[in-house]
Parts: sequence; structure tokens; C-alpha cells
Amino acid sequence: MKLVKHLLDRKGREIIAIAEDASVLDAIKMLADRSIGSLLVMDGDSLRGIVTERDYARKVIIKGRSSKSTQVREIMTTEVYTAKIDQTVDDCMTVMTEKRIRHLPVVENGEVVGLISIGDLVQAIIADQQAEIEQLAQYISS
Repeated sequence: MKLVKHLLDRKGREIIAIAEDASVLDAIKMLADRSIGSLLVMDGDSLRGIVTERDYARKVIIKGRSSKSTQVREIMTTEVYTAKIDQTVDDCMTVMTEKRIRHLPVVENGEVVGLISIGDLVQAIIADQQAEIEQLAQYISS
């Protein structure tokens, strides 16, 4: 089974983050510009939270708040679940399913080194299943 490390090796370890005092409008622009669903909220190297499209929809749009005048700290999720570099894809899928989240920051030695999404996990699981199917087909045909 693949590890988080393998996912990051494939997709890269770029950290896309925003500051707590940035406006929600700035956060939404970053999400749109990058075609991503979440931003880590960082203070230097310190992870403060995560802000997602879901946070925006539930805490800004539905409540009629202003994206310009609302700060990221007002809507970010502060209880952030994280993954370790040596965790398996299955472990991460379990966490995401149980906690109903779509993104996990990856932490190594107390430092954020990447971010994985539910899509990353699904791709890895499908690739593993396809490889297993091919191996079984070769075994059967030989």
C-alpha cells in the first residue's frame, strides 16, 4: 500500500497558504486562481488552521457576510487533522471519511511538508487496484 510520502513525491510538496488576517476575498481569489479547494492558514511555519470552499459557503455566503471585510481567522477551521509522512493511504482515507473532511496537511517533525486531498487518495487507490488486476490477469493467463 502506498504511503503519504509516495503521494507527495508524485504531486509535489508546494504549500499554498494564507495569513489569518487576510480577507476572505483574497482567500477565495487564491482558491480560484489555483483551482484548489483549500488553503492552509499559516503564521510563518506554524499551522493555524485551514480554510476551505465549504467554510466560505457555510460561514460567509449563507450568513450574508462580506468577503472583503471578513478575515480568514473568522471562518477558518482551527481543529485541523493532519497526516504523517509514513501513514498509509488507507489510514488517511479512514480519517477523512470519519471526520468528513477533504484535505489533510502533512506534518513531518512538527513542520508542514505538504497537503493531500481526497482526490489524491482516490487516485492512489485506483492505481493500486489497477496494478493488482493486471497482476492477477497475468497470473491467470500464464
